[in-house]
Amino acid sequence: MAAHSATGGPVRGTADTALSGGAAAIASLSITAATTDERLLDLPWHLALEDWPAENLAALPRGLSRHVVRFAPLGAGVVAIKETAEEPARHEYQMLRKLQRLGIPCVEPVAVMTGRMRTDGSALQPVLVTRHLRFSLPYRALFSQTLRRETLTRLIDAQALLMVRLHLVGFYWGDVSLSNTLFRRDAGAFAAYLVDAETGELHPQLSDGQREHDLEIARVNIAGEMMDLVEGGLLEDKVDPVATSERIMDSYRKLWAELTAEESFDLGERWRVNARIRRLNDLGFDVEEFSIKSTADGTSIRLQPKVVDAGHHQRRLLRLTGLDVQENQARRLLNDLDAYRADHYSEQSEEVSAHSWVRHVFEPIVKAIPRELAGKLEPAEVVHEVLEHRWYVSEDQDRNVPLAEAVQSYVDSVLRHRRDEAAIMLNPDERTAAALDAAETDEG
Repeated sequence: MAAHSATGGPVRGTADTALSGGAAAIASLSITAATTDERLLDLPWHLALEDWPAENLAALPRGLSRHVVRFAPLGAGVVAIKETAEEPARHEYQMLRKLQRLGIPCVEPVAVMTGRMRTDGSALQPVLVTRHLRFSLPYRALFSQTLRRETLTRLIDAQALLMVRLHLVGFYWGDVSLSNTLFRRDAGAFAAYLVDAETGELHPQLSDGQREHDLEIARVNIAGEMMDLVEGGLLEDKVDPVATSERIMDSYRKLWAELTAEESFDLGERWRVNARIRRLNDLGFDVEEFSIKSTADGTSIRLQPKVVDAGHHQRRLLRLTGLDVQENQARRLLNDLDAYRADHYSEQSEEVSAHSWVRHVFEPIVKAIPRELAGKLEPAEVVHEVLEHRWYVSEDQDRNVPLAEAVQSYVDSVLRHRRDEAAIMLNPDERTAAALDAAETDEG
């Protein structure tokens, strides 16, 4: 076996360990990985992915793909394995690593496995291994229950935001589609993650032509995917696939303009600088630098954000509490944290009040969830929903409902009736499985 580190050349090892599938087949493997997990070697690399036995697979539903993709348990997690040619596999591995370093939401690359051989010595395709994103769902799983227009709008906004974030760092996707995206719930909205970077290219900066070409690919692909959903009865009849695809383009352009457009105003309206910063923060972006220029006649100022970065609320919550959550979840939790501070620690620092909030609000909610329901949603989403539930119940009953009472009410009336989003991927219901199986059949 030749194991390649992320920083150096091949590191030669031995194939003397007891390995399944035949030592000769495993000995030919070459692994490219930042850190090699020895448990990878326990998988049956001497078999084509489509022939892997059930005991080596996690029964996760697969979205549309040009390649054979399988999911396999690895330690406490799950990895996605895609058969492809060597050059595309290495390219995608490097693209995903670069996007991770840039803070872009994407799946984590684990390894590229080349030199795969059957026990009879015939060659098998290389594979790209990525880590499965927990609590994420492919779009067809989300649509397995007929989706309302309001939920579809939130998916559109998530897809548009992902495209904007990619374009801001100079990433040309080249194959934008819902099939190449995973979605996680984010405080009632959705967060989108890039899954397939095989056609991606990273540049210092994208031209308008490159961005528009990516948008055109997205428009065509997403319209086609929406049409498939309509034909499968997974969308309300009144939803127009083409108009939905166009709305993603509109959402993208509005967000792009807010983040990058130049703005002019009179000298007496300098307050608009702070207003622009607040709008960008509300969208989840920090402003590192502004370019402000006076006009020739000196009567107005031109303002343009020079560098913007996503994750304003995530970073603030992480700094104050150590909680690493989605952007909208962070915004919602920070709102409650700020209200908690105003009620209990108005004279104390943010850090002191945040520590108390975690101990007396966040942790008690998480610990109060029965063990058998813990896989329904991730902890931050549960806390967000409990806080929302408490607000609605308090308003309905015209009283301040205690937190413990709100948690119990939420568990009994809401959480027990929710789909288990950690387990749905391992044990999809009949409707979800049918929708995803149909997608695989169509692709085939």
